[in-house]
Amino acid sequence: MLEYANMSKHVLLVEDDALSRRSVAFSLEQAGYRVTSCANAEDALALSRRDLPDLVLLDIGLPGMDGLEALHHFQALVGAPVIFVTARRRNLDEALGLELGADDYITKPFDTSVLLARIKAALRRSQHPPARFQDRQKTLTAGDLVIDPAAHTVTVGGRLVDLSPREFALLHTLALDAGHVISVDDLLARVWGAEYVGQPQVVYVHIRWLREKIEETPNQPRRIITVRAVGYKLEPQES
Repeated sequence: MLEYANMSKHVLLVEDDALSRRSVAFSLEQAGYRVTSCANAEDALALSRRDLPDLVLLDIGLPGMDGLEALHHFQALVGAPVIFVTARRRNLDEALGLELGADDYITKPFDTSVLLARIKAALRRSQHPPARFQDRQKTLTAGDLVIDPAAHTVTVGGRLVDLSPREFALLHTLALDAGHVISVDDLLARVWGAEYVGQPQVVYVHIRWLREKIEETPNQPRRIITVRAVGYKLEPQES
């Protein structure tokens, strides 16, 4: 039986091995957690700006920024407990990770029941994030576009726009970096998760749906702009 308390807990899984990532994500979802997965720390940190995790499962041996370096950024940005999940067995890694502030450390291969117990214990020990981490729930304004993450509402020129959860997440992601181009792969990683990277048609379809809802002339968009061969950006507009 699933624990009711798990249902509202968001676990961010940062793991570059696709098979391991899918296996762990499946086990956590079966246990009742909401899971978001990323293949690298950079995508995970970007995703955390929009969707605050309650706990981070962080591999040490990541491409690009490794887990030990990423831990500092997660502590500053997220303020949630971090459990290192890694294939490394050196005592130095474990000692260093815990000294830097990780809440726990588990070595592959591990039993799923052990991982779930570690997660439950870390969540039980953790306190609510400091007030500054709730800033991301404050209203976000880009011209006449207003996004309220807490109420999960969007208005354009005072008009309430009905968006699906995925459309809302996509628009929110673009609005967090309004005026800046975000690549299709980055949008996939930040909104859909690592398993969707390489499926650009998912972004294309949702961009088209968003334009139909927030643009005056969807075929001649002024808000969600395509930057050919690069990605998309949100340009603030005034009524």
